[in-house]
Amino acid sequence: MSKLRVVGIDFSHMHMGDNLRMVAEHAGCELVGLCDSERERMAAAIAEHSLAGSQVFTDIDACLDATTPDLAVLCPPTAQHAEVACHVLSRRVPVLIEKPFAATLAEADQMIAAAESSGCLLAINWPMFWYAPHRTAKRLIEQGTIGEVIEVHYYDGNRGPLYHTAHKHEVTAEEVDRQKPDSWFYKRDHGGGSLLDYLGYGVTLGTWFNGGQKPLAVTTVVDQPPGLGVDEHSITIVQYAHGLSKFETRWGTFTDPWVHQPQPKCGFVIVGEQGTISCYDFADTIRVQTHDHPAGRDIPVDALQPPQRNPIEYIADCLKQSRLPDGPLSPSVSRLGQIIVDAAVQSAAEKCTIYFD
Repeated sequence: MSKLRVVGIDFSHMHMGDNLRMVAEHAGCELVGLCDSERERMAAAIAEHSLAGSQVFTDIDACLDATTPDLAVLCPPTAQHAEVACHVLSRRVPVLIEKPFAATLAEADQMIAAAESSGCLLAINWPMFWYAPHRTAKRLIEQGTIGEVIEVHYYDGNRGPLYHTAHKHEVTAEEVDRQKPDSWFYKRDHGGGSLLDYLGYGVTLGTWFNGGQKPLAVTTVVDQPPGLGVDEHSITIVQYAHGLSKFETRWGTFTDPWVHQPQPKCGFVIVGEQGTISCYDFADTIRVQTHDHPAGRDIPVDALQPPQRNPIEYIADCLKQSRLPDGPLSPSVSRLGQIIVDAAVQSAAEKCTIYFD
């Protein structure tokens, strides 16, 4: 069978480098083109993947015309997700877009409508979904280990989005300070801020953990650092029919969790009617309390198997099997998360609780 032809469009988010590496490592995929309005942002990827000049573009339509891809991987600024995704979908090319879903619910709905109109797959990649501790926790929840989920507690973030590039290469503090004034991560109208960067992770995976329950109310508080147009710290309380869950985002953790877990640890604590689970990012074990083991016990994380190890092999399999993605990658689950994110943004701005009918 012919290989899946993949293009990478817009290098605004450093996760593009990780996604392209997964494409290169997948025997059933072929990287056929790259596109970004600023050619220099593609330089490292061009060299890493030995691409010819005829495979590099600064115009999306030119890229799609020349490469005829089977899948487009998109990493634009959050505020441009709808614009770029809808354009690519209008060309009848399936889309895998890097988190978050969108800057607003209205824009997420535009993307869903564009996918439905084109008949093409739309998937949202949440890298945290591929962390084995969280997948193991979900398996145990589905097996009834802790009963119905009644609380999700989430804390996550990193030292800041400019402290690392693709493949988690570290950047010096001096370089971070130099880039900060011009980075889209620190511009409100581009979708910057820790809330939009990390809350979607928590509430989307939280929705996945709690079986798709809808919120009743959302209350959010953000910090307002002097001289910054965006937040670096947010706390969101979500009220459900069964009680409260808490979601906290942080740029400015003491250490990056993929190097050393900071305190508080990054990840989730999930409370069920019959037990609890703590699953922290990058951990080798999760901790489970049940009535049979009230003191708690450590359980090794599951070894993820193909095609469930990363977004590229998963979406490639979806396309091969002509099926839509499920879980957090699906627009339906991500849309529930986006509802909460929208309410959180409104709550923080208006300094009040947002209620749902």
